[in-house]
Amino acid sequence: MDELLPILSELKPDVDFATETGLIDNAILDSFDIVQLVQQLNDAFDIEIGAENIVPENFNSAEAIWNMVQKLQD
Repeated sequence: MDELLPILSELKPDVDFATETGLIDNAILDSFDIVQLVQQLNDAFDIEIGAENIVPENFNSAEAIWNMVQKLQD
């Protein structure tokens, strides 16, 4: 998770990703942010996030994003 937080902070420096649990539900991240984030995650973690993984529950919190990354790395 420590590798993820700097990526998220670069995307939206004013958001406390360590505690925020409504990134999608509260419209903190929009579709453009998600597109950027998916590309950054794919590059940083050598994974391929497919369309089936781009759902709100996978992007609502840093923890949810990290869980998705870990599953895709396995």
